[in-house]
Amino acid sequence: MLRKCLISAFLAFCFGLTSFASQDNVVTMDSEKPVWLKNAIFYDIYPSSFKDSDGNGIGDLQGIISKLDYVKDLGATAIWMNPIFVSGWFDGGYDIIDFYKVDPRFGTNEDVVTLVNEAHKRGLKVCLDLVAGHTSDQCSWFKESSSEKEGRYSDYYIWTDDISDEEKELIRKRHQSANPAVSLTGKYVEANGARAKYYRKNFYECQPALNYGFYKPSEPWQQSMDDPGPRAVKREMMNIIAFWFDKGIDGFRVDMASSLVKNDVDNQGTRKFWAEIRNWIDENYEDKVLISEWCYPTRAIPCGFNMDFYLPRTRNIGWTHLMWGDQEESFHGSWFCKDGGGECSQFLKKFRADYDATRDMGYISLSTSNHDLIRPCTEFRNGQDELKMVMTVILTMPGVPFIHYGDEIGIQFERDLGNVEGSRFRSGTRSPMQWDSSETCGFSTANPDKLYIPVNKDHSWNNVESQLNDPNSVLNYTKALIALRLSTPALGGNSDWEILGDMEREYPMVYSRSDGKRKYIIAVNPSGNKVSVNFAKQGNDKPQPVISVGKASYKGGKNADTITLGGVSAVIYRVF
Repeated sequence: MLRKCLISAFLAFCFGLTSFASQDNVVTMDSEKPVWLKNAIFYDIYPSSFKDSDGNGIGDLQGIISKLDYVKDLGATAIWMNPIFVSGWFDGGYDIIDFYKVDPRFGTNEDVVTLVNEAHKRGLKVCLDLVAGHTSDQCSWFKESSSEKEGRYSDYYIWTDDISDEEKELIRKRHQSANPAVSLTGKYVEANGARAKYYRKNFYECQPALNYGFYKPSEPWQQSMDDPGPRAVKREMMNIIAFWFDKGIDGFRVDMASSLVKNDVDNQGTRKFWAEIRNWIDENYEDKVLISEWCYPTRAIPCGFNMDFYLPRTRNIGWTHLMWGDQEESFHGSWFCKDGGGECSQFLKKFRADYDATRDMGYISLSTSNHDLIRPCTEFRNGQDELKMVMTVILTMPGVPFIHYGDEIGIQFERDLGNVEGSRFRSGTRSPMQWDSSETCGFSTANPDKLYIPVNKDHSWNNVESQLNDPNSVLNYTKALIALRLSTPALGGNSDWEILGDMEREYPMVYSRSDGKRKYIIAVNPSGNKVSVNFAKQGNDKPQPVISVGKASYKGGKNADTITLGGVSAVIYRVF
């Protein structure tokens, strides 16, 4: 209890006295539990695009099962899959119709059990994607809720006849636009149903928000978190979690985890909700994990999440700021770009603060990319050594790293693959896995024009078959980094991390990792320029290079040491 109070007081001091007004918003988390997370490395699979087992052009669960040995051989310890439930497929599976049933395109619930059992045989954990904030408008819950008759699901959603003129204008503009992205604007959808004229949405119009209540109801029609409807939705979400846990699933990544309770400016209500869910899980299930898409670790982790994705938000200078910079179209300004025009100091300062505040409770997760994000390999950054810079940082930083399928072989992001099931530009990061250099990359036996998304135009070198036998490939470099991390506690998820040298310096990025017994120095220079850095002397013996790319040298001095790196170079030194 003392530790719980200290954590709450510390976070209140750092983020405002009202940030954690209630002890109900804080869970006593321990980064040592579950034990398997300490050295976890996740492999992120978009099921429709990984491996097609039946030749219909769409990936499936049996296809994933057939490639578990590949995931194991890579060195990953866990898998996260995007939604596999029955869906309307307007938003790539994130518009769920039935949370208790696998979509037929992927297989059956029994296939999930087989996948889990086969993964566990190989020492792999399996996590699913939980869309907690909304359903599809085709969901039977929503259809019943829209009825004027009172029923079980009547208050599962938020209905009203009264919205602001501003919201009405946004609805009018959406109706006049053919752009699917416009569907994201505003909060309400005009339904003209028997129940009411409008319902609250959570993302697209076809994704009505589940009713977790309003933290501070301001209108008569707004229910509180403790009203029967929101309590019933909470029980339903617990039922869904339990249903899949009982089938052996090891955890969930929660989509839009902060989007549940409404009128909840500081996420007080949503944090209270997840704290209660975490306590319930810990009381009933052992070693199960929750991963949040919150992008705010100092809120997500204390309220019960084991990990939080470090993605771009206005309050979070996240990992992808280093990947993309400020101009996604050109990538100029990206720290990982060869022109050397990017910056890492803001990222390091923010990461330092977030890491210090949460390291004893959970993990910040960096990802190579995911189903929503542009891949590291683009038309502007596609050299194998350039991609190795990304992998070096991802796999030596603290926290739990995520590798998006295909990034370990450098699948290139392509901008013109079309809008498939709401993917828009994201089709370029959801293209089929490239197993070989054949016409369909070994993804499917279907004709190329029948594939879910076309394969990438350039797959001559960035495929598994060609890279397995190339000692200098991105794949084999990634495997070497993973093997080093897994065999080296100093590089583990919550081992010490210190920035070396001037934090205001943009190139190279240099930091140390240690566990008290071993210490490593990691230096990364993705720019095309030769750079040097001075920092405090690290020991009497000259550090030994363990893994390197390009040219690097280490010079020890009386009071300071110097690392010099050539353009597009990285090195990992063992200090002691």
